[in-house]
Amino acid sequence: MSISQAMLLAAGRGIRLRPLTDTIPKPLLEVGGDSLISRHLCRIQAAGIIDITINVSHLGDKICQSLGDGSDFGVRLRYSVEEEPLETAGGIKLALARGLLAADDPFLCVNTDIICDYDFAHLPRLPADKCCHLILVDNPPAHPRGDFSLEKSNLLLPPAVNTYTYSGIGVYHPVLFSGLEIGKPEAMLPLLKVAIAKRLADGEIYGGLWHDTGTPESLAAARRAVSQSGC
Repeated sequence: MSISQAMLLAAGRGIRLRPLTDTIPKPLLEVGGDSLISRHLCRIQAAGIIDITINVSHLGDKICQSLGDGSDFGVRLRYSVEEEPLETAGGIKLALARGLLAADDPFLCVNTDIICDYDFAHLPRLPADKCCHLILVDNPPAHPRGDFSLEKSNLLLPPAVNTYTYSGIGVYHPVLFSGLEIGKPEAMLPLLKVAIAKRLADGEIYGGLWHDTGTPESLAAARRAVSQSGC
C-alpha cells in the first residue's frame, strides 16, 4: 500500500536540552535557519504526502501557532493535543482513536528531534505481510550498541553482532497499535519486539546525513553538519 499520510512526533519535553526547551518546544529549535519540524514538513510535502498529524504537549500551543493549518507548507495539518506526553506508541494510538489518521492505511512516522536528508519519496510500499518498515542508520557514538539487526532479506531482527540504530523514521500500519489502551503512555519498543518475533517487521539501512538533536552536544553537531553540507 502506498503512503498518503504522516505523523510527526512533537510532544516530548526535551529535558536534556533545558534551559532552551523551557521556553521553546524542541521541534521549533532551529538548525540551518529553519526549525526542526518545518524541515520535516518540507521534505514530507516534497514526497507528495500532504495529510499530516502532529502530536503536541509541552508548549504545544507555540507549535500550533507557528505552523497553523499547514498551508504555508502546502500541507494539511491536524493536531493531537496530549495533556501529558503519552510516549511514542501511546501518542500514535490516541491520534488513531481520534480519527486523525486513517485506520486502514500505513503512515509515515518521523521523530521531530532528528536531522536527516532521507528522501521520503523512496519509502517502499508496506507489504501486506508486514506491519512496519524502519529506516536504520550506523550507530552514533552515543549509542554504540544499536537497536536492531537486519537479515539479507531486510527482515528486522533483535540486536546481534552487526547492529544499527533506529533513525526515528518508520512506516507503520495502524494494526500494530490495535491492542493498546487509549490515553495510556506506551513506548514503541515493546510493540516492535512483538512484530519482530512474528516476522512482521522489515527495514533498510540509510547512509546519508542523519543527526539526533536530543542533547546540547548533538544539537551543536547537527548544526555544524548542516552548515557544512548546505542541506
